[in-house]
Amino acid sequence: MSLNLEEKKAVVAEVSAQVADAQTVVVAEYRGIAVEDMTQLRAKARKEGVYLRVLKNTLVRRALADTPFAGISDQLVGPLAYGVSKDPVAAAKVMHEFAKTNDKFVIKAGAMPNFVMSAKDVGNLASMPSRDELLSKLLGTMQAPIAQFVRTLNEVPTKFVRGLAAVRDKQAA
Repeated sequence: MSLNLEEKKAVVAEVSAQVADAQTVVVAEYRGIAVEDMTQLRAKARKEGVYLRVLKNTLVRRALADTPFAGISDQLVGPLAYGVSKDPVAAAKVMHEFAKTNDKFVIKAGAMPNFVMSAKDVGNLASMPSRDELLSKLLGTMQAPIAQFVRTLNEVPTKFVRGLAAVRDKQAA
């Protein structure tokens, strides 16, 4: 069913709003994928905060025009699913993991602001840790010296108590 002009304008505005806040756009061809599989992909994308839609390429070209993602416009050919995310890794990770299990789902390209990525680059991006993982590693690294200091301070009274216990046991014997 084709869209009328107002509906097309609404779709372009919606995609433009998503792209304005985005860090990554990933494009994949979904030809031959079962509806159940696409439903699972959409659920996983929603859970990870990825905007995933199947859209007309001409509408996406209009939405991407005059944005840092405009360079990917020449890759928009065929039936495509678009993944857009604020987290630089989330869209690539969700779509790459789905492509591993479904041979018919082929990642064609991706884009970060002012940088167009090949399918291989998207795979490399997907292997990177997410923002949350990086923050947790950073927090662990920042806490390590403090935790070690506390353990060191705790050793002094512990050794003292063990020494007293050894003296007590020696006198009792």
